[in-house]
Amino acid sequence: MSTPARSKTRTLGTSHQAWDSPFVRPAMSNTVDVHQRYRVTNRYVEIGGKPGIPVSGELHFSRLPRERWEERLRLMKGGGITVVACYIFWIHHEEHEGGVRFDGNLDVAGFVRLCDSIGLDVVLRIGPWCHGEVRNGGFPDWVQASRVEHRTNDPAYLRLVKGWFGHLGAEVAGLTGPASNIIGIQLENELYDQPEHIRELKDLAREAGLSAPIWTATAWGGADLPQEEVLPLFGGYGDGFWVDADSPWDPTFREHYFFSHVWDDPGIGADLREHLSTGAAAAAPRTPSALYPPATCELAGGMATAYQRRPWPGGLDVAAVAHNKIGNGSAWQGYYMFVGGTNPADGMQESHATGYPNDLPRYDYDFHAPIGSSGRLAPSFSALRKQHAFLAAFGDRLAQMPSTLPTARPAGIEDTETLRWALRSDGQSGFVFITWHQPHIPLLACPDTQFEIGLQEASVTFPSRPTEIPPGTIAHWPVNLDVAGVMLQWATASPLTILSTEVRAPSPTLVLAAEAGVPVEFRFADGTTVSGPATALGDGVYVVETEHPVTVTARAGESALDLLVLPAPAADQAWVLDTINGRELILSKDPVWVAASGRLGGRAGMQPEVLRYRPDSRSFTAVAAQAPDAGQDERPVGSVLRVGVELRHPARPVPPSYGTLANRASAPTPETIDALAQTYSINLPAEAFTGELHTELEIAWAGDIAQLLVDGTVVADRFWDGSPWILEIHDAGIHRNSEVTLQILPLSREARVGVPAEAQRRRDGTPGDLVELDSVQLVCWCEWLELDHD
Repeated sequence: MSTPARSKTRTLGTSHQAWDSPFVRPAMSNTVDVHQRYRVTNRYVEIGGKPGIPVSGELHFSRLPRERWEERLRLMKGGGITVVACYIFWIHHEEHEGGVRFDGNLDVAGFVRLCDSIGLDVVLRIGPWCHGEVRNGGFPDWVQASRVEHRTNDPAYLRLVKGWFGHLGAEVAGLTGPASNIIGIQLENELYDQPEHIRELKDLAREAGLSAPIWTATAWGGADLPQEEVLPLFGGYGDGFWVDADSPWDPTFREHYFFSHVWDDPGIGADLREHLSTGAAAAAPRTPSALYPPATCELAGGMATAYQRRPWPGGLDVAAVAHNKIGNGSAWQGYYMFVGGTNPADGMQESHATGYPNDLPRYDYDFHAPIGSSGRLAPSFSALRKQHAFLAAFGDRLAQMPSTLPTARPAGIEDTETLRWALRSDGQSGFVFITWHQPHIPLLACPDTQFEIGLQEASVTFPSRPTEIPPGTIAHWPVNLDVAGVMLQWATASPLTILSTEVRAPSPTLVLAAEAGVPVEFRFADGTTVSGPATALGDGVYVVETEHPVTVTARAGESALDLLVLPAPAADQAWVLDTINGRELILSKDPVWVAASGRLGGRAGMQPEVLRYRPDSRSFTAVAAQAPDAGQDERPVGSVLRVGVELRHPARPVPPSYGTLANRASAPTPETIDALAQTYSINLPAEAFTGELHTELEIAWAGDIAQLLVDGTVVADRFWDGSPWILEIHDAGIHRNSEVTLQILPLSREARVGVPAEAQRRRDGTPGDLVELDSVQLVCWCEWLELDHD
């Protein structure tokens, strides 16, 4: 089959565009709610007196066992998250009127303190209506049933809210204020036409003792917000469960795979807006406020699965949307979700039974997040981790750089030939952002690509010769990047971080990540000498081979800079961590974090394979580590254990539908699953319960719905989308003598259920109902701690 002919782009150009409005400091955080570290401007956020780009990730502490909080938070920080965002679900804390609880995994104050001890700031999303795929949007049933005008300034409704805010304010008393790590409070969620209600909620929160330098509200859907009171926040999902099962790839999703200066996304929450009539129809897309910079709180960290539609975003899908927002000029990267979880009780999910247009799983809220509900890392984690390391090292510069779109832009969302890219620059230097990836509709390589960047003093053209941009490329290439007095004019590899002289090196190290399939070329300013394993191409241009990490040294006068280039596979294993030794570069395919001691810790199947870059020797050395349970005789040999599986009851035929609501398929009842599901006994080996193990039950299966029962009680469920189902056995309440049962409900060929393409191919290739159990295994991990090193 021949490849379609493509037009070749020789030179792609743009010229730096300055800020289009004067610099402004709004009252928020500057004269009102002044904070010691956080201030906002109309261009960027200041952190500790310097421009910066916060990176927030959503974690719902009430959806996680308390004993997992610290590990998840340390993993988040290891992945470059600086701010933890969390809904405070009223229904989780006061399910029954007057029975307010803040104990166990509902201890919001304990969670905030733990974040502070780890060095993470917090945004509390206090609602009172939150959504988050929770029943009643987070309203307790008794609030939902109250004869009030919900989500308005009805005095009767406000009295209910005042009581809840009062409990919450009392709980975090002493944890807010100028030195607090609570740096943001979100009011309500997806409220489109009630600006005075947002203002009233802010007054009630203040009255309850809640305060923060930054107050926020979601702005998508053309939301009308009280401009001086809240920072408008935006989102971006590349796919979603809230469209119909057989819908094509919706334009509201597709647009996020293009660079633009449009921040509104009318698709988010559109199904609830239309079905529940919680506000007016979406207005014209809104722009960021003139008082504040463009910021996000809901970039797709993954996606939940509804019964009728079950997206499974890939790692690059997630990373591409996030990368585009940085190129578009984002001043705050915020993800929903970053950590998956489990609903704390049965019936807490949104469902047809509670008037919502979608049925969600009873327990599962894994969300295909970068950190899954079991603690397993998704491929998106490493892809985002590289972006966050870049923001940590260069955010102070990038925050002051407006975004400029190229002269030649894609003709529309159907354009699969025009390269998608943007420039952020201050007129002297900048970064070229390239995102050549999208799901569902493949992209071909962009041949013969060169960039011409017009800056204030001169143009920069690179690379030295036209280069092919392969599909899957997500890159941010530097232009006139000054590091410690050495000027890198350009490079065809993405800056990852800067390792300073704190790690006992004579000069700093600029770390670049190579892109798969793209030759790494670079050019320093005239008069710079380059030594090391680099080949000169002439005119000051050098190329390096990237089969292995390569370090070269550049010298300009009295200044010197090491340039470490990581091959693409090594960059995918790169962790940039702030330890007691300063900022360090670590390579590990398994989870790594900074322990309370300031040294490295992590999780591995057996002996960890972790490498540390030593700038003084320009080499990687193994990290000496020891597992806390090392030496126990009963510890499993190997990280995978076999599981006994016994078929107890074969499946029965299933109907094509269990009913509908709003033209969406309804999930079957628990009684229907019990009657029709294929049922297995799962026999876990005794070794799974020895030592300090983190033990995951990994189930590969196909069907409609799977449920796990422990001693006859359902503790977990999953809608099939082709992905493996992973549960941590201790979190699921499985003990040595537990009776564990797996139920798999078949999926009818005629069911109006949308699944990813690969899963649909399996469905199409199966005659009759689909119900299969491919494998069940235990994956055992143990935590380790770094031994002392010099």
